[in-house]
Amino acid sequence: MINITLPDGSVRQYEKGTSAHQIALSISEGLARNVLAAEVNGEVWDSTRPIESDSSVKLLTWSDAAGKSTFWHSSAHLMAEALEALYPGTKFGIGPAIETGFYYDVDFGGREFSSDDFKAIETKMIELAKQKETFVRESVSKADAVKYFTEKGDEYKLDLIDGLEDGKITFYTQGAFTDLCRGPHIPNTGFIKAVKLMNVAGAYWRGDETKKQLTRIYGVTFPKASELSEYLLMIEEAKKRDHRKLGKELELFAFSEKVGMGLPLWLPKGTALRERLVNFLTKAQAKAGYEQVVTPHIGHKNLYVTSGHWEKYGKDSFQPIKTPQEGEEFFLKPMNCPHHCEIYKTKPRSYKDLPVRFAEFGTVYRYEQSGELHGLTRVRGFTQDDAHLFCMPEQVKDEFKKVIDLVLYVFKSLGFENYTAQVSLRDPENKAKYIGSDENWRLSENAIIEAAAEKGLNTVVEYGEAAFYGPKLDFMVKDALGRKWQLGTIQVDYNLPERFELEYTGSDNQKHRPVMIHRAPFGSLERFIAVLIEHCAGNFPLWLSPEQFIILPISEKYEEYAKKVLDELNNSDIRGLIDFRDEKIGRKIRDSEVKKIPYMLIIGDKEMAEGKVSVRKHGEGDLGEMTLEEFNNLLRKEITV
Repeated sequence: MINITLPDGSVRQYEKGTSAHQIALSISEGLARNVLAAEVNGEVWDSTRPIESDSSVKLLTWSDAAGKSTFWHSSAHLMAEALEALYPGTKFGIGPAIETGFYYDVDFGGREFSSDDFKAIETKMIELAKQKETFVRESVSKADAVKYFTEKGDEYKLDLIDGLEDGKITFYTQGAFTDLCRGPHIPNTGFIKAVKLMNVAGAYWRGDETKKQLTRIYGVTFPKASELSEYLLMIEEAKKRDHRKLGKELELFAFSEKVGMGLPLWLPKGTALRERLVNFLTKAQAKAGYEQVVTPHIGHKNLYVTSGHWEKYGKDSFQPIKTPQEGEEFFLKPMNCPHHCEIYKTKPRSYKDLPVRFAEFGTVYRYEQSGELHGLTRVRGFTQDDAHLFCMPEQVKDEFKKVIDLVLYVFKSLGFENYTAQVSLRDPENKAKYIGSDENWRLSENAIIEAAAEKGLNTVVEYGEAAFYGPKLDFMVKDALGRKWQLGTIQVDYNLPERFELEYTGSDNQKHRPVMIHRAPFGSLERFIAVLIEHCAGNFPLWLSPEQFIILPISEKYEEYAKKVLDELNNSDIRGLIDFRDEKIGRKIRDSEVKKIPYMLIIGDKEMAEGKVSVRKHGEGDLGEMTLEEFNNLLRKEITV
């Protein structure tokens, strides 16, 4: 017998070789019908795989992220089976699950392929799914694996096998299709009830531009047809909310090929929105004891050699800027932290001075591949709401908790109520990716874990997601459509203070090394604004809106009164404008709705005679007549809320 520990801490005994499916069946038939895979001692397994020793087991369903991932990876295999049946001779690269479904990279040889082919593939996938084909796992030797794919003529699988260790190679077969795969998979294809292929793109094999370009087919599947319908509706709503579309319509930002890909141009309305966000955070930071600093957009290459950024990012970033002086090189700033370290060093520091908190809205530059650029969410030049705190080791936890409070204040003020705090730790299996001693990593990781626990945050732990110099607390925010975004981040760093030889004099009159905390509640202004646009569909909170009202005179004869209204409201620090166009009032109202201006003030004979305005609210309609004082109070109350 073996002992199986379930997530609630209960322990059950089963015969050796029992599978997770059998464990589920012993609990309830309903649960067993929904189990897609199992987490056994932290590793995701097929639910049918025998468990041979005492283990901790978590049964995974569609509601679990790992369950969804297993479902979608199995769906990639189902799509590959359909492709092989429809297009004999097709060769396959890789087919992983991704956050919103799956893809498979395939080589059709000389055959043309487009989205016009999607329908036939979807139909074939559903036909195969209905056969409830079992996913069968088989361990194979490296020699047998090479033999199989040599005979099949699939050089991509042979390339993958070349990097695998003999004795750790597995095949999975469902129906007539066999693939090189470490799994896991769902029990059978019958779980897949709804299929939609979403997109087709090109992808170089192994991401290498010198290798052949394959066809990447993206898809998504669901265990219920109704869930696919809901997903497609969400996709349509997402298109309406796309920040690139709304950014153009609302005249917030633009891009220019002449300026360069991934380098946004902020238009007047977008700049005003940015500045209000900056002022909002600057005010909050001042209350929390931060000091504003400004650093250059470039730095000497040696600065980034010292920090480690050159070693980690130099080859894949913008290349050094050479000066007329022989051998002198500068680097476009990829991070603000090295500059802030140098500011710290401008004078001796005492334990009485700490913590020191430097904040900067600093623009940084990173060379993202052109295929990865996406509106404001992935750019080559962006402004971080960056700050670096230098403190004594015993101050780290309290300072970290204060930063958590600041991040949560920002989220609450802007309507982001659904978030998870991700504790991002280093990969214990690949420490070469990181700098610093094991002891420093232990101290910094513990500080984050304890601070998050004491603040009562809903946390998840992700290994391998730390920065190269230290662990992080990343805030994963869900928007109005349920999509997850990484926004605010806080990081503990024992390493840069060592690299820059930062010191303070302690109460013992000895020199000590401070600890550094990196933090950015927005993350970057560009990405934050993109997410905010899509979250609120361009309907910004009133305090943030570029224009809070628009005056709509019914005809030209009311323009003088409109100007008087505008002056009086502008003098009360309420932002607005007048629509002077020679258009009918119905057209003016429709256009104002499209521009998402919060309030419309309509002026005609009655309004001018009584010294009032007729008020309409965006998305709600007529609010009736008001004096300017009443309208002013209405806006003040909403801004306060």
